[in-house]
Amino acid sequence: MRRTTGARLTLSALLLLATCGGTGLATAATAAATPRSEAPASAGLLDAMERDLGLSPSAARDRLAAERQAVKAERAARKAAGAAYGGSWFDAGRDRLTVAVTRPRVAEEVRRTGAAVRLVEHSAARLDAAKARVDRLKAPAGVASWRVDPKANRVLVSVVARHAADRDVEAFVRRARATAPVRVATVADAPRTFAAGTVGGDPYYTGNVRCSIGFSVHGGFVTAGHCGRAGAAVRGWDGSAMGTFQGSSFPGDDYAYVSIGHGWWTVPVVLGWGTIPDRLVRGSAEMPVGTSICRSGSTTHWHCGQVLAKNETVNYSDGTVVHQLTKTSVCAEPGDSGGSFISGDQAQGVTSGGWGNCGSGGETWYQPVNEILARYGLTLHVT
Repeated sequence: MRRTTGARLTLSALLLLATCGGTGLATAATAAATPRSEAPASAGLLDAMERDLGLSPSAARDRLAAERQAVKAERAARKAAGAAYGGSWFDAGRDRLTVAVTRPRVAEEVRRTGAAVRLVEHSAARLDAAKARVDRLKAPAGVASWRVDPKANRVLVSVVARHAADRDVEAFVRRARATAPVRVATVADAPRTFAAGTVGGDPYYTGNVRCSIGFSVHGGFVTAGHCGRAGAAVRGWDGSAMGTFQGSSFPGDDYAYVSIGHGWWTVPVVLGWGTIPDRLVRGSAEMPVGTSICRSGSTTHWHCGQVLAKNETVNYSDGTVVHQLTKTSVCAEPGDSGGSFISGDQAQGVTSGGWGNCGSGGETWYQPVNEILARYGLTLHVT
C-alpha cells in the first residue's frame, strides 16, 4: 500500500511494467556492481550540487564525468599495484584519482590507468591490519572515530575537541599509537544515530521509532540496524502493516533487512522529494573517496556532499561502536537513519548516524550497501 499521489504513482507504474513486477521473492545473489548508464545529470541534481557543493551546472557535469572515469581507473590501478597498493582518493580540485603505492617500480603501470601516483610507506593491507588492532581497544566517549587515512598513510583517530585533554582520551591515543601508525585530529562533536520518535513524513515506523527506507531489494528493503531488531513489525508511512525485520545487526554493524507484504511492493527508486526527480537505481558500483554523493531521508529530504573516508570505526555518543562505515560531508538529522546514499544511479549505502544538522552543517556516516546485500544474500532491485 503505497502513496498514490502525483508523479510517484506514475513512476512506480512505469517501473513495475519495466521490471515485470515488484513483488519478487528474495534471492541468494547480490546485485551487479557495474554501472549500466552514464548517470544523467538532471536539472534538479545539478541544482543540489550547486547548493551543497558550490558547483556551477557545467562544473557539476564535469565532476560527474570525472568521477565515472575515476571508478574505472580505481579498479585498474588496484590490480596494477597489487600488494603495493596503498589506497586511493579522488582529488576534486584536479578532477583526478590519486593512487598511493609503496613500490616505485609499479608507479608507471599505475599511471597508465589514468591515475596520479603517490609513493607512501605503508600498504593498504598493513594499515587495515593496524586499524583492526585499534578496533580491539575500548574507546571512551570523547573518541569519535578512527579509520585508515590513505592521504596521510596513517590510522586517523578523531577526538572531540572539548575532550581532547581528558585522561581517558589521552590514554586511548597512547594505546593506539603503541599498536599502529596514528595521526590524531579533532572534530566538533560526537556522532549519534539518526532515529527519531514518530512524526509525519514519508517514513517507516517500528514501535515508536521513525526511520527511512534505504534501497529496495527483491522481497523488501535494506535500512539501518539500529532502527529495529529481527522480528520487529514495520508500519508504512500511513500506519498500515508493511513487513517485518528479517535480520538486523547493531552495534558492530548498522544494517538490516525488512521483508514486505500486506499489499506493499518495491521499486528501484530513491525519492528526490521535489528537489530533483526521483532517482532510478541501476547498480551499486562503489565510488572512490573524494567523489560527490547525495542522501535521501524522511526528515531532511535531499542533500549532497562528498565521500570523505571509508572503513571508519565510529564510536557513537551513547557508547555503541560500528565498524566499516563510510564518512561523508552530507548533513542529516533524526529520522533520516536508514535512508539512501546514492551517486548518480548507483546505490552506495544506508544512513547510520553523524553530527550536526542541515541548518549549520555536519558529517554523516553510511553502511555500504554491497556489504548488506552479501550478508543477507539479497538482490538489489534495479531497473
